[in-house]
Amino acid sequence: MEYATAIIIMSLLSISLTVYDLRQQSVKLHRLVESHNNIMVTVCRNKEGFQDLESHHLVPGDLLVLKEGKALLPCDAILISGQCIVNESMLTGESIPVTKTCLPQADNMKPWRMHCAEDYKKHVLFCGTEVIQTKGDDRGVAKAVVLRTGFNTAKGDLVRSILYPKPMNFKLYRDALRFLMCLIAFAAIGMIYTVCVFALNGEEAGEVVKKALDVITIAVPPALPAALTTGIIYTQRRLKKKGIFCISPQRINMCGQLNLICFDKTGTLTEDGLDLWGLLPSERNCFQDIHSFPADHSLPWGPLFRAMVVCHSLIVWEGKIQGDPLDVKMFESTNWVIDDSSRHRTEGQGSTHATVVRPGPKASSASVEGVIILHQFPFSSALQRMSVIAQEIGGEKQVFTKGAPEMVATLCRAETVPSNFESKLLFYTAQGFRVIGLACKSLQTGRQSTDLTREEVESDLTFLGLLIMENRLKKATKPVLEELSAAHIRSVMVTGDNIQTAVTVAKNAGMISPTNRVILVEANKIPGSFLASVTWKPLEENKTEDYGSLEDDSQTERRIRLAVGSGQYHFAMSGKSYQIIAQHFSHLLPKLLLNGTVFARMSPGQKSSLVEEFQKLDYFVGMCGDGANDCGALKVAHAGISLSEQEASVASPFTSQTPSIACVPELIREGRAALVTSFCMFKYMALYSTIQYLGVLLLYWQLNTFGNYQFLFQDLAITTVIGVTMSFTDAYPKLVPYRPPSQLISPPLLLSVVLNILFSLSMQIFGFVMVQKQPWYSKTDIHSACLSLDSHMENSSSVSSLGLHGMGDGALNEADNGYKSYENTTVWLLSTINCLIVALVFSKGRPFRKPIYTNYVFILVLTGQLGVCLFLVFADIDDLYSKMDLVCTPTTWRISMVIMLAVTLAVSFLVEEAVIENRALWLLLKKTFRYHSKSHYKRLQRVLEQDSSWPPLNETFFSDSVAISVEENMGGHSNPTFDSNEGTL
Repeated sequence: MEYATAIIIMSLLSISLTVYDLRQQSVKLHRLVESHNNIMVTVCRNKEGFQDLESHHLVPGDLLVLKEGKALLPCDAILISGQCIVNESMLTGESIPVTKTCLPQADNMKPWRMHCAEDYKKHVLFCGTEVIQTKGDDRGVAKAVVLRTGFNTAKGDLVRSILYPKPMNFKLYRDALRFLMCLIAFAAIGMIYTVCVFALNGEEAGEVVKKALDVITIAVPPALPAALTTGIIYTQRRLKKKGIFCISPQRINMCGQLNLICFDKTGTLTEDGLDLWGLLPSERNCFQDIHSFPADHSLPWGPLFRAMVVCHSLIVWEGKIQGDPLDVKMFESTNWVIDDSSRHRTEGQGSTHATVVRPGPKASSASVEGVIILHQFPFSSALQRMSVIAQEIGGEKQVFTKGAPEMVATLCRAETVPSNFESKLLFYTAQGFRVIGLACKSLQTGRQSTDLTREEVESDLTFLGLLIMENRLKKATKPVLEELSAAHIRSVMVTGDNIQTAVTVAKNAGMISPTNRVILVEANKIPGSFLASVTWKPLEENKTEDYGSLEDDSQTERRIRLAVGSGQYHFAMSGKSYQIIAQHFSHLLPKLLLNGTVFARMSPGQKSSLVEEFQKLDYFVGMCGDGANDCGALKVAHAGISLSEQEASVASPFTSQTPSIACVPELIREGRAALVTSFCMFKYMALYSTIQYLGVLLLYWQLNTFGNYQFLFQDLAITTVIGVTMSFTDAYPKLVPYRPPSQLISPPLLLSVVLNILFSLSMQIFGFVMVQKQPWYSKTDIHSACLSLDSHMENSSSVSSLGLHGMGDGALNEADNGYKSYENTTVWLLSTINCLIVALVFSKGRPFRKPIYTNYVFILVLTGQLGVCLFLVFADIDDLYSKMDLVCTPTTWRISMVIMLAVTLAVSFLVEEAVIENRALWLLLKKTFRYHSKSHYKRLQRVLEQDSSWPPLNETFFSDSVAISVEENMGGHSNPTFDSNEGTL
């Protein structure tokens, strides 16, 4: 049968449409697994001398001697001597150089990774990184030991995650399989019917089997997957035109269901670059007058200025200062320069490579020639600080530390920290500034810098002051968050910054309404026990030194209680509190997440864990971040959107060419349109196959069926073209405050399919029965209608006789092919045009797609197909009718068929618009029958609405059980490479 040809052509069309997508994905994949030529590394395997290194020669345990160069490292290795500066943009998506230090010597017998805890990544050179600069040991070389090769490396893990992505458990695909099972059961009924009809009429066994198998190919549309694929591919192409690239097309439909978006702060909601706003010096346990930037006068030479000059990890690479944007801004404000080409004799070790900073042409006068940076303790996200050991040329060695102010203050001698430290810090962070603490101390002579541990260096410090940076919101941030809020899509901030800064940014961005209240959730472990405590307290806007009277405080508490009682509150917590709550108060975590909006000081592993916890509440979670620290969460989320254009974008299903969150609502709009298109295509394909199935079963009653050209016309000229063009409709430009349905097994969709099947069945049965009752109908003479009409018009028996003689050799022989009959003609014409009717009725427009008339190609196709079908209805061309296995009928019957089709169109369209698409009606039915959503977060919301004691304010709870271990869960879904160099202070 030619039906198989139609299916093959449809499948080939779908394959051709996916070629572009596969080619784009393979290009990115090739860039990750490209061969490594001219590797600037040598390897020694307990032999004298060295040999050239190729990736396939490496085995774990090989000793590498590192050199500088443009090549990429082909393995994971641990640095055992010296220091390296590498570029991990291939994996992290950021071109900021990262400093790698050698593995410290340890006296205990613990494994090195356990001994180094979260800082182990600072000693590992990951596969795919570029060695920019090496600083050797006393022998002048940097050495590393191979840890992993091939797919066991960090880069191999990334490639493997692309080849084998996380399986999606989307209701649409599960329900599609169930629906196909129903169609198979439907086809089985037709097979039984077919066997009974043909067997009772004495047909041969082979013919009976063939007819029965035909029913399966008709009832179950094999082209359904191809039809669904075309809609996704067209959406992917539209996204590409808007600068959004996708490497996992199956997730596009999931974007249509997103109802919670997690945003990183720095570089995502705010600008990448930081502007130096001011410097607040501290002397003799007191803060001094603030130094604003830009200023007419320069800072005087002193400890605070020295800290700004040397406390960083900047390098000169390709003629430019490279490093963390915060470090770059801080260093540039001093007008000093980096002299990275000098070699200096230090500490009796001979000539070693060290970074030297010197006053620049625009720098204020200084009493020193320059400062040498002897040793670095790179920034650690776990420790929230970095330190350097520096020495003025000809002077003494000093330690300078920079990091989170709260952390730096704990490392300083108490007498050097101002008494109003906390209030000053709150004053600036509450305004959205990013605040950095600075400290220093002098080192005793006699010990080499490399022999000092970090704990020895970062103790008994002198507090120097606060560095205040301004991080502005991006222009698109506030409008986008307002659009998402209007569409009832939650926005959550997940950042590594200070919690006060994060809350302020959330308020400025519109994530937290001015009338809403913020409740700070603090959890701490109780010293000396395995228990913990959690406290809820309102986080008020920062006040001045005078906190007002008790009367004001009572009014504030009443106002907070009123806001909380109306549900207008948000939880804010730090990564430390989140982890303790997950360990000790796991039963409270879902309640906190229900209104949690700000999560600060979050590590990469905690970000991934948070996304998964939201998913456990049945949220469809999207994650939008700008690279390195967000890659783990981007992979775990239902839809990860990377704002980085680097190769790290392959870890995320979606990548925006424009570094703005404006891509988020655009992706949701297109996802909703794609999801609705998938439902439309599914309904159409199901109705098309059912219409054809019903028509064939009706004809089987008379041992008849559709002809080959009739099948081909319906499959190719009608269904294939509609399947290709129906998906051209663009997304509606406005996000409505509700989502399209996510499952096929839903009352509206099933009712739509069932009613349209009944309409089609009624029309076909009506036509099948009524044609047999016409006066011109004859079961044996298929030309009786037109011949009787001609005889009546001409009133001549001779013409009738001549016509019968003319049919003897030609037309009567064609009547013996078993296809031509009045029932065949009637049922086929009705079913063919009925396919056009359901295509029009099922082509939804608003609120998720533009109106159908904007799809000019589809409207043109439908018009053309309708014109051809009407031509077949009213044409009297013998050759055409002979090829299509049609017979001539009177004009009155043809008009009757058109009337039947018009009535079916009107009824189907009216039911679809007035019942199926009537959202108010379905909401009323849900309310009448007290139907509630089964989503976990919806059920929890209903429970908490009835709980007058939630949330507790100014109360402390204590855990009553031993903590559960969630350490592995906090980082188990994040590539270890992505956890390095968090860069958030």
